[in-house]
Amino acid sequence: MLHIHKQIVMGEDNAPVAVQIPIAEFYRIEEILENYGLAQLMAEVADDERVSGEAAQEYYRSLNNAV
Repeated sequence: MLHIHKQIVMGEDNAPVAVQIPIAEFYRIEEILENYGLAQLMAEVADDERVSGEAAQEYYRSLNNAV
């Protein structure tokens, strides 16, 4: 498990209002979330119809021509 070194910022009423974390830990959390999201998207389309590499290239070429 990722250990997060956090500092809690308190408001005037002594209620927590924010959290500060080291930038390196923020980037690591961001990477973990992106990887999780990618895994979720891959799972969503796992049963979708697959196309050949040639068909995919032809489709992408058609997109370039449409722009």
